[in-house]
Formats: sequence, C-alpha cells, structure tokens
Amino acid sequence: MPFKQIFLIDDDIDDQELFISALKNIDQNVDCRVSGNGQDALRKLNNREVIPNLIFLDLNMPLMNGHEFLQRIKKDESLKHIPVFVFTTSRNPRTIEDVKKLGAQDLITKPNSFNELLLLLRPIVCE
Repeated sequence: MPFKQIFLIDDDIDDQELFISALKNIDQNVDCRVSGNGQDALRKLNNREVIPNLIFLDLNMPLMNGHEFLQRIKKDESLKHIPVFVFTTSRNPRTIEDVKKLGAQDLITKPNSFNELLLLLRPIVCE
C-alpha cells in the first residue's frame, strides 16, 4: 500500500474521527494527520510537520477554505505533486468541475454511513 501518511484537512471533529476510524479499519499502518483549516494545513506542510502521500480536503472551513488551499498547494513546486481528493458534502457538478480545474484528483461526496465511507476510501488508499 503506497499511502502510508494521509493528511485530512477538515474542521468537523465528528468527520475527522469517522475518517480516521475508517482508515484504521482499512489498514492499521496508515498514519493519518489532521488539520482543521487550510491555513494550519499549509503551515504544517511548509514546516514539514506533515509529509503526506495523499491529502483529503474539505471545502467549507474557517480561515482558509478548501478552494483557496487547493490553489495555493498546486502553485507550490514542493507540494503540487501530492494528490488531493476533495472530501465534502457538496454534490454540485459545478463544484466537481471547479476543483478538478484547480488540480484536485477527484471529489468525493461524504457518505452517510461508515460502511459507505469504507467502500469509498478502500480503493483510493489501497491502490
């Protein structure tokens, strides 16, 4: 499994806990780091506190939202290679188009159940 360190950027504590539980269910060796907003996440990446293989990014957050974070990371030569999956409640086709234009790998709509989350994450994390 290539993704050993995953960085989740999401301000919702319940979503964070569910996401981490799902990852541990998929693979106990995954190290998931968390940040509550884009500004803090960018600081951690720039300071090399987190060196992820993969980023999951919520869009609606305080201080720096997901769109702004995505724009910044994809302009940074040392960070733009990291795949970013937008992980949000949005189902708007325009949002999907917008985040892909900004460089996101894909948009994943947050599921309603733990089992659905496992089904969504497993192919991404285990590819």
